[in-house]
Formats: sequence, C-alpha cells, structure tokens
Amino acid sequence: MTTTPLHPQPVPGRPDRLRWIIPAGILTGTGPLAEVPAPLAALLTDGTLARIMAEGAAVVTCLGPDRTWPAEGARVRSALHAALDQPAGWVPVAGTVDVDTLLYDVAREVLAGEVGDFARSHGGVIDLVDVHEGIVTVRLGGACHGCPASWITLHQRLERHLRRRHPGLREVRNAVSLVSPFGR
Repeated sequence: MTTTPLHPQPVPGRPDRLRWIIPAGILTGTGPLAEVPAPLAALLTDGTLARIMAEGAAVVTCLGPDRTWPAEGARVRSALHAALDQPAGWVPVAGTVDVDTLLYDVAREVLAGEVGDFARSHGGVIDLVDVHEGIVTVRLGGACHGCPASWITLHQRLERHLRRRHPGLREVRNAVSLVSPFGR
C-alpha cells in the first residue's frame, strides 16, 4: 500500500465539509460518484459520510448528520488513503453532472475563500456573474474596479486557483471589460 499525500482544507461556509487535496491525475472524473472503493463505501453506509465528490485534484467529503471532524477525521483520512490506492473503484455518476454547475460551485468557493479575501483586504470585491461553457465571468467592484493590477488578480490568482480545482476551466473574464489591457 502506498500513502498518497492528503491535505485537508475547510470549505468556506460549510463546516460539515472538507476538501482533501490530492496529487492531480489520480482520479479522472469530477462530480458526484456512483461508486467509491470499499473503505469509503463503508463510511457512506454507516452514515459517517453523507456525500463524496471528486474534483480535479481533490476529494470533497461531507459529514453525515450529528458527525464532527474531530471525532471522524482520522477515520475519513484512513479510508481515503486506502481508497486512493484503488483508482478503478471511483466511478462518477454518468451523464448527470453539468460541468458548468460544478465550475460555478468551485468559483463561488474560491471567491468566498482566499482569492476573495485577497480582494477584500485591498478594499475590493469580485462578484461571480456567470459560468457558461467553461468560461467564468466575474465583476470587479470597490477598489478592484479600474485597478491596473486587477488583470493580475483575475489571472494569476483567481484563474490559477480555479484551474487547480477544475481542469475544465476555459477562461476567466471581467464582465465590465472583456478585453485585457495587455491584449490577451
């Protein structure tokens, strides 16, 4: 048995969820899972976990009712380690996942977390406007609106974080100015 590195991250606004960052390429699908390897399936069956979702380089686990991370975290980590050694056992739900819906959820979480915090720390705000065909459209407000560094914030921060979590991202656009000041 190999030990795949796992790094748990809280999901902003969702204390019942943890995002377990894993090396990219272990899991090939994204979205809800129809089947998971036995160690995780047991946690779904006994109610420890209510839901498991795959992302490009992460697994999101949602605790069952009346469960806590201090009590269940070690069991979930151990089960994840064992399950990641069985990549064929991860079966995504076929044909029911809207990729834009998944990307929208990821974008909302990224903006509620580190990237949004960065903008707010400078007196700005980044609002999610739309996600369509892999293109995330945002609107910059506050100090971010018209800021010469906003292009860097959008592409070096927001886009980089989104690509890490959702490989289907095609582009990030600013709703106010759809043309980059650098002609890209």
